[in-house]
Amino acid sequence: FLGTWVKKIALGLFPIVSWLPAYRFREWILSDIVSGINTGLVAVLQGLAFALLVNVPPGYGLYAAFFPVLVYFIFGTSRHISVGPFPVLSLMVGGAVVRLVPDDSAGNGTSTNISAINEERVMVAASVTFLSGVFQLLLGILQFGFIVIYLSQSLISGFTTAAAIHVVVSQLKFMLQLPVPGFNKPFGIIYTLESVFTQITKTNIADLVTSLVVLLIVFVVKEMNDRYKAKLPTPIPIELLVTVLAALFSYFINFEEKFNVAVVGKLEEGFQAPVAPDVGVLQKCIGDSISIAIVGFAVAFSVAKVYSIKHDYPVDGNQELIAFGLSNIVGGSFKGFASSTALSRSGVQESTGGKTQIAGIISAVIVLIVILAIGFLLAPLQKSVLASLALGNLKGMLMQFKEVGILWRKDKYDCVIWVVTFLAAIFLGLDIGLATAVAFQLLTVVIRSQIPSCTVLANVGRSNIYRNRKDYTDIYEPEGVKIFRCSSPIFFANIEFFREKLITAVGFNPLRVLRKRNKALRKIRKMLKKGELQVTPTLKEFVRINIDIYIAGAHEGFLDKLERCAFFDEEIKPSMFFLTIHDAVLHILLKKDIASSPKLNSNNCIITLSNGLRSRGSTVRLLSPVVALQP
Repeated sequence: FLGTWVKKIALGLFPIVSWLPAYRFREWILSDIVSGINTGLVAVLQGLAFALLVNVPPGYGLYAAFFPVLVYFIFGTSRHISVGPFPVLSLMVGGAVVRLVPDDSAGNGTSTNISAINEERVMVAASVTFLSGVFQLLLGILQFGFIVIYLSQSLISGFTTAAAIHVVVSQLKFMLQLPVPGFNKPFGIIYTLESVFTQITKTNIADLVTSLVVLLIVFVVKEMNDRYKAKLPTPIPIELLVTVLAALFSYFINFEEKFNVAVVGKLEEGFQAPVAPDVGVLQKCIGDSISIAIVGFAVAFSVAKVYSIKHDYPVDGNQELIAFGLSNIVGGSFKGFASSTALSRSGVQESTGGKTQIAGIISAVIVLIVILAIGFLLAPLQKSVLASLALGNLKGMLMQFKEVGILWRKDKYDCVIWVVTFLAAIFLGLDIGLATAVAFQLLTVVIRSQIPSCTVLANVGRSNIYRNRKDYTDIYEPEGVKIFRCSSPIFFANIEFFREKLITAVGFNPLRVLRKRNKALRKIRKMLKKGELQVTPTLKEFVRINIDIYIAGAHEGFLDKLERCAFFDEEIKPSMFFLTIHDAVLHILLKKDIASSPKLNSNNCIITLSNGLRSRGSTVRLLSPVVALQP
């Protein structure tokens, strides 16, 4: 037993132990090598480009593209995602960097030159990354992988779209080569734009022209890659081609001296020794680290889930948290910045034939070669080119604006969540905006529960399918039958709303009918005076005016729960329960057919429970009911 338990723990903690021995070397190795080379080249360029978002020297982006891959190879459960820098996370880390080490820090006596400022910023980025990794690791150990369900798809979409806008604005200073300070505070994007436009006359024309040309080429070729991906053996590596050509032009024409453009400069060869995080920084960036940890995991797990479904293998949310936590701890220790997965880079790894994380290791080898040997070739590359490459990877996120119209038609609550998340992240900043969006989403959950969507259903196509009668033309409604559906659990906060909607759907108030009958019937008046008959506020109102109640969606275990909760009485009996709406409707129709006397003209009510019952103490909650009435 102990050996089995240890083996289970080892396989769970080290997924590589399960998939690597089963690796089909002859079938997969060539595909993984080709995929790894393509992915590695993209990873190098994205690492350099996204370092600008973090406000650290470009060379540190290579560390962020190298170390996390090695750790994820051992601990990760996805075979296809490419681990490394992601523009949204880079921007979030960059916000903390600018806040703690502002551009004017040279005047406070602690930093006396650009090199010292950069060193401080690298340390802040590494510390924030380390702490976010610690949070991810703890969440994984505590089995909090389910936390991703609280970030809905509409929230993630609105947040990443806002982040893409922030990336565009943040790169303007590199495209125009303007000294724009960082504004990591509410409405910072407005202050940034104000700073850009007040200095617009100082634009470096050479950098601007280069940026626009590169951006145009990248967008056009990426569009071609998407349109003709079925015919192309591999996507055109436009980032690589543009980078090589731009570096050659800059070197031979000597752009730096002739046009005073900003270039990458000399990249340090080799690795720096690992460092411990700055305790002072850790205390000041707890909120940033939590936001980075959650967003990084949510994005990575969403992408991993897509590929796991496509290629039919499981991914473990808790293990992914552990894998990314360790990746960020190691990456931060070696002065890298936060890693997740870039959608475009993962797309390259999967579309070029990547089968497993062997492709990730090959990509890391490409990054390693650049770090150790050929990084000097990138020294003359303009920073404006890197800025354009960063923007070129935002097409997918910017195109998410199209989702607003779709969400409005599909679910207005989700559409509102998207818009609120987008606006909050744009104007309040990514960290405060994310917290605001999550709080608003939880508020909508409360609102949905208290003001649920209620509809009247009908039989579609004379089948056993029941849908909103407003959405179909070929519908069948049994004579005298109303089917009423409430999409939310029924509990104390929304019971009155449910009652009003039900009465509206039925067309009459059973309590009012009962009261009229009481006035009309002397016998009932006497019974009321004697206390033998009482008017109660429950559904029993329908029962007392001869509307029979049936409840559908109830299985045997559900009935057992009702029995234990003392739900049944003289009027509500187990014989009222059916498995489906259709069964209940058929029962009503059969009862009509076998009726041999016109006296059998009682009314019927069907309540369908699709999600079962919950009870707390003496309180019984009926979930997701559908009510069918035959008045």
